[in-house]
Amino acid sequence: MNFVEELTWRGMVHDITPGTDDQLKKEMTSAYVGIDPTADSLHIGHLVSVMMLKHFQIAGHKPIALVGGATGMIGDPSGKSAERNFLDEKTLRHNEMCLKKQLSRFLDFDSDANNAAELVNNYDWMKGFSFLDFIRDIGKHITVNYMMSKDSVKKRLGEETKAGLSFTEFTYQLVQGTDFLHLYREMNCKVQMGGSDQWGNITTGTELIRRKVGGDAYALTCPLITKADGGKFGKTESGNVWLDPKLTTPYKFYQFWLNVSDADAEKYIKIFTLLGREQIDLLVKEQEDSPHQRPLQKRLAEEVTCMVHSQEEYHKAVEASQILFGRATTENLASLDRETFLSVFEGVPTHQVERSMFGAGVLIVDLLATETTIFPSKGDLRRTIKGNGLSLNKAKLSDQDYQVTESDLINGSYLLIQKGKKSYFVIEAI
Repeated sequence: MNFVEELTWRGMVHDITPGTDDQLKKEMTSAYVGIDPTADSLHIGHLVSVMMLKHFQIAGHKPIALVGGATGMIGDPSGKSAERNFLDEKTLRHNEMCLKKQLSRFLDFDSDANNAAELVNNYDWMKGFSFLDFIRDIGKHITVNYMMSKDSVKKRLGEETKAGLSFTEFTYQLVQGTDFLHLYREMNCKVQMGGSDQWGNITTGTELIRRKVGGDAYALTCPLITKADGGKFGKTESGNVWLDPKLTTPYKFYQFWLNVSDADAEKYIKIFTLLGREQIDLLVKEQEDSPHQRPLQKRLAEEVTCMVHSQEEYHKAVEASQILFGRATTENLASLDRETFLSVFEGVPTHQVERSMFGAGVLIVDLLATETTIFPSKGDLRRTIKGNGLSLNKAKLSDQDYQVTESDLINGSYLLIQKGKKSYFVIEAI
């Protein structure tokens, strides 16, 4: 596989330095991507650069994931309007461990292959630098004029804000350049990859290597991912879409990809999956012929959910989707774990009642018309039951004298009430 050709047809190349493709054709090469360690989970905004590393390894080259422990303490001005909060070392080490675990789902760290992936933390070599060492060994090789020419610096200096650009942030590109120099010397790493907003920082590294040791180093960036409507990719009303299932459930994760637009699905399936060009072309043709079937979104959601979580979690997410949007049974509902249940019914009106009333059993009419306000009156509820319009936990209820007990509670805590075809309510026993 030709790495540059592969990324190019997938729409994953924005800028590339001359000679990069020749270097990769010549020999197995190491390349690195920097990852921000300010959280203990990756989010889907990281996935583009992670997929670049994955394709790099598939092409026979050696991927290096650099956790920016030192740079995470400084803050990158690229695309930011304010400095980030500094992190202590204990937090950084915890985040590093968590990120490696997630990256292991994409990259082979453990085999004895020559191109096995490696994870490094720039705090390990930057923590010993004194200020005098830094300005003597690094600072003298890069002029202020060169640093000022970077778009990330010019943008922040041009902003009419009180915050401005701190000296700490101004030096960021030198620190990142030092990483590249260190990896070039210690691990023979000749390529740095990242998002297009990192081009200035990355090329500072190639320039530092050229001036300091006379070596050839290369850069490759991918476009920043956007949505067709101009919105920010990876953001929802509730915030980032995380890879950690405790932060974003597999169901919500699956739903994010399932609900992207047709235009975005055609773009994302090239970037976020390993499907080949012929497979994707067939899916695009299917989408054109039967857009209501949404084959692109379904396959995209399947591929990414399986890769990030597992095939089992993917099937659970599909099953959970059927509960609201398809034909589901009481057994389907009962099979949901608590987190998935709450994800599926997030935003559905919820009523809390005392758990004790389920011990001896409570009449359905009392529960729905007296203990809660799901029905305005018992008469209205009885008419709905008579008209076959009430479901308890996805099962039609025809007995107006039905006693609801603890055995009806899903996960020992919840009841799902459905009035008509589309009106859902949740009752939580507390």
